[in-house]
Amino acid sequence: MRKENAFKWKHYQPDIILLTIRWYLRYNLSFRDLEEMIEERGLSLAHTTIMRWVHQYGPEFDRRIRRHLKQTNDSWRVDETYIKIRGKWCYLYRAVDSEGNTIDFYLSKSRNHKTTKRFFKKALRSLHVSNPRVITVDKNPTYPIAIEKLKKEKKMPAGIQTRQLKYLNNNVEQDHRFIKKRIRSMLGFKSYQTALSSLNGVEAMHMVKKEQIDLRDQSVQNQNIFIHQLFGLTA
Repeated sequence: MRKENAFKWKHYQPDIILLTIRWYLRYNLSFRDLEEMIEERGLSLAHTTIMRWVHQYGPEFDRRIRRHLKQTNDSWRVDETYIKIRGKWCYLYRAVDSEGNTIDFYLSKSRNHKTTKRFFKKALRSLHVSNPRVITVDKNPTYPIAIEKLKKEKKMPAGIQTRQLKYLNNNVEQDHRFIKKRIRSMLGFKSYQTALSSLNGVEAMHMVKKEQIDLRDQSVQNQNIFIHQLFGLTA
């Protein structure tokens, strides 16, 4: 989206929109918390309006931030966690490198080798991702099957080493904690699409928080300026 179209037809200033979305995606705040915080600043803003902004701009945060991510290393740690949507458990596949930098994520209603294969293909298309030298997974049997199929299709280098060692996946499991903690305060998702939109934004802001963007000064203030600049604004 171009600068003049990003906030077209919105009744609030772009900096207010970005402020509320950033706070929601980064911190453990509810929509009603943000409604009160904005009211303290003299603005009347319904929590449902903030919710619509998050659903609309979450994927856009992810798309714009990805262009500026630093390169990950070639040691992948892959695992999945559970997300409840309309009372049903879905699966959030996530991968980080050996330093804890986010490689990619993928939300799915099912868990099988076909889904796992789609996740790997999505991760391999990411511009900030290095081709894996080694992939560490848990005992889930779908991972080796998906990796072998991708090797046969020449979508993955044949020499990749696959390790099924749970203790080496501690860093991705630790990284799950931030996402799970953030989701708990969201009080559940009402649809797959709104869950995906929100998670896109949460994961994108988590990468910013982990200093994966290419900035000389990684202070919170400078990260906020970076977000504003992505949308053609000055903080």
